[in-house]
Amino acid sequence: MSRDEEQEEKFEKQLQEQIMEQIRKLYSETVIDHWQNPRNFKTLISPDGYARVKGVCGDTMEMFLRVKDENVIECTFQTDGCGTTIVCASVATELAIGKPFIEALGSVSAAEILRVLGGLPEESAHCAQLAAETLRRALADYLSQKSAPWMKNYRKT
Repeated sequence: MSRDEEQEEKFEKQLQEQIMEQIRKLYSETVIDHWQNPRNFKTLISPDGYARVKGVCGDTMEMFLRVKDENVIECTFQTDGCGTTIVCASVATELAIGKPFIEALGSVSAAEILRVLGGLPEESAHCAQLAAETLRRALADYLSQKSAPWMKNYRKT
């Protein structure tokens, strides 16, 4: 490695450290962890519940559910949104998995997502609302599919 390459690498490392220092001033370690390692960021083929919601900011989120014996056994998401949208969806899926359907419907809220994350800057708090609303609609879709299973064949996912 040449001297110039070494200096450039050192500069890039210092810049990354400065950026992370600034990020840590705004966001909790939980937010940073979910940002760097989002959970359940994938689609499910033929889910038991599905929703696609466009947020006030223009971000779109999709959630996919698998339910067995009235318990959420798998919950995943996709989004074209920003980092905080990904973080909020990641937390929402973790909060839903393992819960009875009705408990997930009643307990996974924007306030709960924000509590788990240790808060977000005010301009990003709407991302928690988007994640909670998308999950609520996926759970409602599951209930609808359960009542009329034939409809699953006509769902656009």
